Amino acid sequence: MFIRSERLFLRPGWPEDWQDLFDLIDDEAVVRNLAHAPWPYRPEHARQFAAQSQEAMLPHFFVTLPTAEGADMVGLIGLGRDGDDVELGYWIARPFWGQGYATEAVRVVLSQARALGYRRIVASHFADNPASGRVLQKAGFRPAGGVRMRYSAGRGADAPALHYAVSLVPAGGCDDDGEPSMRSRIRAVG
Repeated sequence: MFIRSERLFLRPGWPEDWQDLFDLIDDEAVVRNLAHAPWPYRPEHARQFAAQSQEAMLPHFFVTLPTAEGADMVGLIGLGRDGDDVELGYWIARPFWGQGYATEAVRVVLSQARALGYRRIVASHFADNPASGRVLQKAGFRPAGGVRMRYSAGRGADAPALHYAVSLVPAGGCDDDGEPSMRSRIRAVG
């Protein structure tokens, strides 16, 4: 699956992307804000992540910035499971912080999540990373569940995290017409 936004191109990863991935994420300031990436982050972690297959209903994307010379990777974004919830996760490499790429990528992935039939997406950020909270709020997420401890593989410990959710159902919309959602139809077929 590929997605084009105003400035970004989101695409699946390929095994040969491992070195670019490693070069960007091998930064403790990035990894400490992630739940699943370990620190230190090693080349074998990048190789494993770049080679993993996509789940149709839980896609993840390499966020790239097209240029005249090609496309530079700036981070990753994707959907995953957090218990019964579908969770959005993302990171942007430090050289690209503060340029609106995270917000732009979050918005287009939420649009994709809506197209996949999801009605609600959750996300969280560690309390000492308020910039991520601003990204989520700009994309329409609202506080949900307050502060809870969450494990960070990058920190090797639990840390306080703020939890958010966004409804993908239009306000006042009457989209429950008795028809099964796209998600349930895909599950039923697949």
